Amino acid sequence: MSLRVLMLGWELPPFNSGGLGEACFGLARALSKKGVQITFVLPKKLDVHMDFADLIFADVDEVAGNLAGAYTTNDSWSSLFPTNAFPPAQDYIGGALKFAEKMGLLAKRYKGSIDVVHAHDWLTYPAGMVAKRVLNKPLIAHVHATEFDRTGGHNPNPMVYAIEKKGFEIADKVLPVGGFMKDVLIEKYNVDQDKIQVVYNGIDDCRRDLAPVLTAFKELGYKVVLFLGRITLQKGPEYFVRAAKRILDYEPKTIFVVTGSGDMEGYMISEAARLGILDKFIFTGFLRGEERDQIYQAADLYVMPSVSEPFGITALEALVNKTPLLISKQSGVSEILKNALKVDFWDVEEMANKAVAVLKYSALKSDLQTEGQKEVRLYSWAKTADQVINVYNQVVH
Repeated sequence: MSLRVLMLGWELPPFNSGGLGEACFGLARALSKKGVQITFVLPKKLDVHMDFADLIFADVDEVAGNLAGAYTTNDSWSSLFPTNAFPPAQDYIGGALKFAEKMGLLAKRYKGSIDVVHAHDWLTYPAGMVAKRVLNKPLIAHVHATEFDRTGGHNPNPMVYAIEKKGFEIADKVLPVGGFMKDVLIEKYNVDQDKIQVVYNGIDDCRRDLAPVLTAFKELGYKVVLFLGRITLQKGPEYFVRAAKRILDYEPKTIFVVTGSGDMEGYMISEAARLGILDKFIFTGFLRGEERDQIYQAADLYVMPSVSEPFGITALEALVNKTPLLISKQSGVSEILKNALKVDFWDVEEMANKAVAVLKYSALKSDLQTEGQKEVRLYSWAKTADQVINVYNQVVH
């Protein structure tokens, strides 16, 4: 009999703000191909499709009603996650707790038909805890980032931290996506290391040669250096801009493309202007699908200068598109990739030196492309799914 999994997520493509939705989708599809029956629950109804899973939305009308048996009141949540203030309903924390309340009724439908509850990141942990309680089944807490990663270690939100910590305590297994994050779980959250199993993300190698972009710059002899991701403190955008200044000292015919959005976008623009290099920057906004892959394929180098990156699935996306990599040593993906240049996020001089080497020496660029293409095939979602199925069998049996 195949395993039956109630999987809880916060987002899926095309309504995703980053790699979390992509990871949930890729893993769920790979598990399904291996015979795992997936019931995937999102907090809100969206125009998304998963033909390999039973997709459920927690906010549909038939879920509303009396939620007896779940944690339903502000007082009960506040006692579970003790902090100074209970959050307003309109913020992310309130949304996560509302998702949990809806899960109280929704989970009752699946009594006797679920083997494992699998929750992705803190926004789904309260719902996962409720589902575990209602169904009396093991809970997997999948960790794609912690509050310490998202804030760069500066002033983590105490309520988010409390939700994460309680989720890790109640979970039967905790799956971080990198070894560095495992250390954070042990040191910052006091998670029993016997509960932890590192499971790296994967990617499906479905590269296509797409119509070229930025051709006018290429024809004029410009090289393209890419920053792609959420423009937040965690991703190190300020180091990218400072490295760009140094790169231009040696390779003045370089264009820097910033793909993504976030609360530090304005800072990037003002910092580039302050350094007198704003005319060498192109801000595309958030791209997905073919448009995103076209940008990868146009780039001579992808730089991921993350301050704290639990994994960094964009690095695998770049390799699939034959884009050479320069990644921070503070990323989970740096633990597994050999054919990528690596640098400490704060070492702007070394970042610039290595970037210039790729732009200047075509043999280095070609080697990184060729060997990176070979290496990325080792990190498929199918391989990740095998590891997750092994965890499922541990907790079920």
